[in-house]
Amino acid sequence: MAQSRKSLISLQDTPYYHCISRCVRRSYLCGYDRSTDTSYEHRKSWVEKRLLFLSKIFSIDICAYAVMSNHVHVVLSVNKSVALAWPVDTVLKQWHKMHKGTLLTKKYLKGELLSESELDTVKATAEVYRKRLFDISWFMRNLNEFIARKANEEDKCTGRFWEGRFRSQALLTEKALLSCMAYVDLNPIRARAATNLKNSLYTSMYTRLASSALNNKPVKGLIQFKTHRVNNGHRCLNLTLNDYCELLNNSITLLLDGSAQASKQENCDKANYIGLGKAQWIKIINDFENTFSFAAGDKVSMQKFKKHTNRKRMAKQKSASLCFDCSFISQKVELQS
Repeated sequence: MAQSRKSLISLQDTPYYHCISRCVRRSYLCGYDRSTDTSYEHRKSWVEKRLLFLSKIFSIDICAYAVMSNHVHVVLSVNKSVALAWPVDTVLKQWHKMHKGTLLTKKYLKGELLSESELDTVKATAEVYRKRLFDISWFMRNLNEFIARKANEEDKCTGRFWEGRFRSQALLTEKALLSCMAYVDLNPIRARAATNLKNSLYTSMYTRLASSALNNKPVKGLIQFKTHRVNNGHRCLNLTLNDYCELLNNSITLLLDGSAQASKQENCDKANYIGLGKAQWIKIINDFENTFSFAAGDKVSMQKFKKHTNRKRMAKQKSASLCFDCSFISQKVELQS
């Protein structure tokens, strides 16, 4: 049964959400379609560019993403406080980068003289736009509609490109967030479409590494890892890019060699999987999406989310508790806001 988006999003519990959009009938509309011997691989770059473009407009940062042949994963970080602090001019300018706006908002930005009632209308319209600019549903809508229209235009057809709704999972704790990020960045490797981070195309990790190698600058729109250059006012992950790469590389060993074989390897035993046991980590990086339901976190955070979203029950709460309520190793990383 479909859930209302209000019951899936609770910013008082977490700003972090894992969103998944799948192509209709899970067809390979962004990859190689064997049935028609047609390649749509170029569409992956469409999705990637659109994601990074939207993250510069919305008050929503991207923690991780992976564009696959028939689906897209993205981990989003909503920054509501920034959007609420924007002046009216900024709100309208951001919105007009995507949409035409109204006749009055256009006149306002051009500096034309408006009456008092017209100014009130502009301000009311800006408040509507402001709420949309930190709304995950509007972010995903502007991603999916753009890609669908462009693909249909290319194919000279009409109809759905994506399934009716995107799926979202609330990431309630730091461990849940970093676990989900790893799961997303490892998608091509898990699908055997890549063998390491440097050839995992159309993922946030590939983009980060390429940018780091090219000019050693962070990618705009992607939430930053900890560096000495990150200002205190910016939200960031309190671990370095090298720490995250080490985490992913240790995880690749588990994915490629198989859990049974990898469990015998000494270097894997010594690896720190953000404070989780190896058995839990293997389960998470293989199937985070289905291991958890609408939310992932420890028992306390899951109960709070349940209360704040007015739910009668929480699906897969036991799975979440088994993964995140165990303290095998002292946690190495924390998020800094």
